[in-house]
Amino acid sequence: MQQSWQCFALWGNSFDAINHSCFGTPYCQLMKQTYTATYQIKKVRINKMTQFSDIKGFAFDLDGVIADTARFHGESWHQTADEVGTNWTPELAESLKGISRMASLQMILDAGDHADDFSQADKEVLAEKKNHNYQQLISMLTEADILPGMKAFIQSAKAAGYKMSVASASKNAPMILDHLGLTSYFVGIVDPGTLTKGKPDPEIFVRAARVLNLDSEQVIGLEDSAAGIASINGAGETSLAIGNVTVLRSADLNFNSTAEVTLTSIEAKMK
Repeated sequence: MQQSWQCFALWGNSFDAINHSCFGTPYCQLMKQTYTATYQIKKVRINKMTQFSDIKGFAFDLDGVIADTARFHGESWHQTADEVGTNWTPELAESLKGISRMASLQMILDAGDHADDFSQADKEVLAEKKNHNYQQLISMLTEADILPGMKAFIQSAKAAGYKMSVASASKNAPMILDHLGLTSYFVGIVDPGTLTKGKPDPEIFVRAARVLNLDSEQVIGLEDSAAGIASINGAGETSLAIGNVTVLRSADLNFNSTAEVTLTSIEAKMK
């Protein structure tokens, strides 16, 4: 007989309801979003009362939010996938967004069934080689590489008295902001090397609010990845997603592109 059940994953002021239906014994591994069944996720809010007037700061992801460095990650990870013999696909590329370097490498190895083919020392060499390739690419970044509308948004937020921090899984964030000429706008950058867990764990956005000396309810987190949105929601902050609404449907606020993100448009969506 077919079995149906429902699981709820608590994320700060919200929860995910996951409806399953399959044969056999079910299980959920929520943090890794791994299931033995087909599923649908529906985001349900529990009377989240945050108003725009409550917001005092913003925590930014970097890749795909401030600048399109994601394409450089993709290019360098593609080289790594070719080297280890994993087929590079759009789905694999999407799954790496917002994920730490070593976790991304592991996902590439797992995708090609090569998890046991490399020692830890080999993996560290591969990760360092990828980072070297990536750094060569980002060394050519300039202010012209800031995504449409984002510099104007950052400037207007600063002028309006909002505090801003960066919550990126990239250890190269300081270098990137320097090349983009944006370092002075931010109170601080969370060092991903000091984190115990990466996205979708909330830790990085909890730390980003701490950098701002603000409560989570006073912060909007900006992300372009599903893992990042889960991290923001888990931190109890207001999540603002940039990109595909279907992929990022669990966000509080959705924008199709960075060009749409302004203080006025955010306020309108929070009414």
